[in-house]
Amino acid sequence: MTEARIAVVTGASRGIGRAIAISLAEAGMDVVINYRAGTEAAEETAKMVENTGRRAYLFPFDVSDPEAVKEGFKEILKACGRVDVLVNNAGVTRDNLTVLMKWSEWDEVIRTNLSSVFLCSQAVIKPMLRQKWGRIINMTSVVGIVGNAGQANYAAAKAGIIGFTKSLAKELASRNITVNAIAPGYIETDMTKTLPEDAKKVLISQIPSGREGKPEDVAAIVRFLASEKAHYITGEVIRVSGGLFM
Repeated sequence: MTEARIAVVTGASRGIGRAIAISLAEAGMDVVINYRAGTEAAEETAKMVENTGRRAYLFPFDVSDPEAVKEGFKEILKACGRVDVLVNNAGVTRDNLTVLMKWSEWDEVIRTNLSSVFLCSQAVIKPMLRQKWGRIINMTSVVGIVGNAGQANYAAAKAGIIGFTKSLAKELASRNITVNAIAPGYIETDMTKTLPEDAKKVLISQIPSGREGKPEDVAAIVRFLASEKAHYITGEVIRVSGGLFM
């Protein structure tokens, strides 16, 4: 295929999403950078993508809003003609003990982290079916597998992604469309930089490899799953955690 594949990465303005966008561009794909806020950071990601020689498209919309997703992907398809790879990466945390958790903290995390995966996946299924090729890669977390005190909302959303991934993989496997999930552990991002040093030391002490991961560690697995080489892998949850909770 001479025409470049098109990858959509949600929440791609920074952190893991940025690393994924750059890695897919390095693999020869043009990249749609989705973000909700932080235009300056998103533009920086776009420049990094373009520095690889690939095209970058900026599409700001809220992936938890059904109408915004519908219109956003309509515009993406109009601009790019196709979507070959979807990486559902957007996410937020609103940590609190369950007894103290506000409905807004529960609802925002479920909508942003889980409902968005359904909405964006649904938006690309028909185009992928028409082209008889596709890759859907969903970012879950080791927390969705083992749970975590103070993160019942986040754990529920990430566990839901695992169930959704397996179900959609079964629906699409015969149509040359794979659906997989990646479960990062403790990855060094802007989100984790705010953790107190003592908390970081406790976390790292639980990781057999003895260190936190980098966004590029996660991006490398996304790049593989998005490639032709991963055509026989679907419905899987791959942990990128240095052995945490093995």
